[in-house]
Amino acid sequence: MTSVTVPPPPAPYLPQRGERYRLVAPNAPTAPRIVRDFVATVLRVAGHPRLVDDARLCVSEVVSNAYCHTESAQVRVEVTVNRRQVTVYVTDDDPVRLPARTPGAEAGAEAGAGAGVTEGGRGLLLVEGLAARWGTTAYGLRSPLSKTVWFTLSASGG
Repeated sequence: MTSVTVPPPPAPYLPQRGERYRLVAPNAPTAPRIVRDFVATVLRVAGHPRLVDDARLCVSEVVSNAYCHTESAQVRVEVTVNRRQVTVYVTDDDPVRLPARTPGAEAGAEAGAGAGVTEGGRGLLLVEGLAARWGTTAYGLRSPLSKTVWFTLSASGG
């Protein structure tokens, strides 16, 4: 009998304490908007209204990348909130395609109004510019099963 190992929840960097919110969405053209709205609601209710715009832009870019560049059936989003920071994790089931910044891309591009996709690989530059830190984590040891792209926004603006 073959055993199936479930990857652990994303934990490349978690705040010491905080509330966690989760959403699972189909990896479809509507996913960026649904996830944007979910994250915005969480941040407003959790008392971080100043982080809403940056979080919406960053999560939109990461979810759009999952939609455009993976064959994952769904995306899983986790938002961890505490007084000082917010960390957003977007997990898909295509660990082979790790996101990479396009060399020479400029961060001055505007986000697309529709699905939140920027042209020319500038999305991760935007995430890098807005987030206090960000990264990727693959799960599943030698034969990865999934990957998470995560970013942290600081309430202090750092």
